[in-house]
Amino acid sequence: MTLPRYAAALLLLPLLSAPAFADDRAPTAEERTKIEAALKSAGFQSWGEIELDDNRAWDVDDARHSDGKEYDLELDKTTLAVTKRDPD
Repeated sequence: MTLPRYAAALLLLPLLSAPAFADDRAPTAEERTKIEAALKSAGFQSWGEIELDDNRAWDVDDARHSDGKEYDLELDKTTLAVTKRDPD
């Protein structure tokens, strides 16, 4: 007995969509130390989650700056310079 084509396609669907999330990851301990130093030197005092997004840039949530405002940040993967700063 064989599965109808649509049933086989439905079984494969989760496998095809899973790789889209494979490149998001938390920093290693060494990466975290460097990222936190870069954030402090840029005037940030605290922050939430840090993750590497699609292996291209570091995303930092809820970063509180010394100006009292909170931002979501994007940091260059290599230089750790802030490349995007969105008010939260």
